[in-house]
Amino acid sequence: MKKKLLAVFMAAAMVLGMTALTACGNDDAASEGGDAESDAAESDGGTIVVGIDDTFAPMGFRDEDGNIVGLDIDLANAVGEQLGMDMEFKVIDWDAKEIELKAGTVDCLWNGLSVTPERMEAMAFSNKYLNNKIVLMSLADSGIDVTAGEELADLKIGTQVDSSALQMLQADPAYDSFAGNITEYDTYDLAIMDLKAGRVDVIAVDQVLGEYTNNNLGGEMKECTYDLGDDFYAIGFAKDNTELRDKVNDALQALVDDGTAAEISDKWFGKDIVICEPIE
Repeated sequence: MKKKLLAVFMAAAMVLGMTALTACGNDDAASEGGDAESDAAESDGGTIVVGIDDTFAPMGFRDEDGNIVGLDIDLANAVGEQLGMDMEFKVIDWDAKEIELKAGTVDCLWNGLSVTPERMEAMAFSNKYLNNKIVLMSLADSGIDVTAGEELADLKIGTQVDSSALQMLQADPAYDSFAGNITEYDTYDLAIMDLKAGRVDVIAVDQVLGEYTNNNLGGEMKECTYDLGDDFYAIGFAKDNTELRDKVNDALQALVDDGTAAEISDKWFGKDIVICEPIE
């Protein structure tokens, strides 16, 4: 009898042991399956860290409540939706933007970034997405209208430090005649304040910023006849990050095709100036 009972107990123990092993195996499989699903979600989604300057209206700036807003912010968020990715906007020192990009603290620079030969050597640029030019603006009641570069020799000029406007002033054929008249400011807002105060006669500025600011000022400024040339905007990526650049290009094109980009542009400018064209 004891032998029969012992045999029964041993058989039961074996069954329980096999059940336990099977249960553990199912737990591991479930865990691996969950990780695989998580990895797939991460590969399909993720976050793009966007380096911005939060003083460059209307591309990227802070509203009265301190929220970061602007055309570039809306456009970047729309691209994120197209890609199934989150956009994280990181305010950086715009003077050190290339250092931030090279260090990998941001994935791209997207805040009215002008295409220049020097930057093309250092970055992988997206397609150009906005038509812009560098203009000269004076106070509407000043009587000043620059019609040629040589006339800047008799005027005090303000612009933003390390800006495309400064570079285009330096590239102007008449630069040597007015080089000593240029004052560089940390932001365009400060340059505009000095223009209104009469400390400078004209400012060299991106047309999109100048027009937007002038509308908010009720037309206190005017655009001069002479401009410094075309200035297209594009998104800057690390030189070796062409995969992300190409995905963003595709998303931008989709937004242009379905009319979303036009809606965003109309919101900020009252017209459609968003494009998606290769840089020539």
